[in-house]
Amino acid sequence: MSDKPSPYSLEGKLVLVTGAGTGIGRGVALELARQGADVALHYAASTQGAQEAAEQIRALGRRATAIQGDLGVVADCRRVVDEAAAFLDGLDALVSNAGVTLTLDFFEVTEDHYNRVYNLNARGEFFCTQQAVKHILARGEALRRQFPDRVWAGGTIVTVSSVHGLVGRPGHSVYAGTKGAINAFTRELAVELSPLHIRLNAVAPGTIEVPSYWKIDPDYSREAANKTVPWGRVGLPQDVGYLTAFLVSDASEFMTGQVLYFDGGLTAKMALDGFPCPG
Repeated sequence: MSDKPSPYSLEGKLVLVTGAGTGIGRGVALELARQGADVALHYAASTQGAQEAAEQIRALGRRATAIQGDLGVVADCRRVVDEAAAFLDGLDALVSNAGVTLTLDFFEVTEDHYNRVYNLNARGEFFCTQQAVKHILARGEALRRQFPDRVWAGGTIVTVSSVHGLVGRPGHSVYAGTKGAINAFTRELAVELSPLHIRLNAVAPGTIEVPSYWKIDPDYSREAANKTVPWGRVGLPQDVGYLTAFLVSDASEFMTGQVLYFDGGLTAKMALDGFPCPG
């Protein structure tokens, strides 16, 4: 019987998840740990959420730490990645989830609005990835030495995009632009890093119920939101965790450069309710 682990297992994987103090990032970090990974959780302001999630992960018998940083600042991007790698003793994967949304009329967008969203969503993504790749390559060399008879399945970067990178909705001129940039960055860098055996894929969620929904709209209800999704329900952070766990696992070794729309059929649906179907 082979002692090689299942390609779906995350046992022994060392992962940094950014923006993991709340919402999708927290759900992803917890699911990765349930699947066997040790996790460093980055957070910006959600101190309590990140620390509680780290405690939950440690209760599962996995290693975890919470690291604060403003990823809109390049120096913090590098520091957070380095601290995560130092705590975990390396990096197999980066889940680059940190980001900020903005819903604002195009004519009301200021230079400060633009810079704040792009500095975190696009620039932060770039420099966290740049720093993480260095650690992932070092980890690959260490694994080759430790298991000379096994082929290294490679490292992985999972970027978090959005359906807004594909379809339009009023008020998202800045936010959608950053997600389109993430999609292009993911595809391009997947090609550039393939010779180094590092794969990149983007998860592009649709309606994923997170705590900020109630902050934006106190009258938000899941029942009403469920009716807007063809599949019949909104997504939850753990749903994104399931897909991300696959992308981090060795089972996804042949997949790179893909943008995976994870939206219950939202982007597949023609937005012409109440009108005759053309053609």
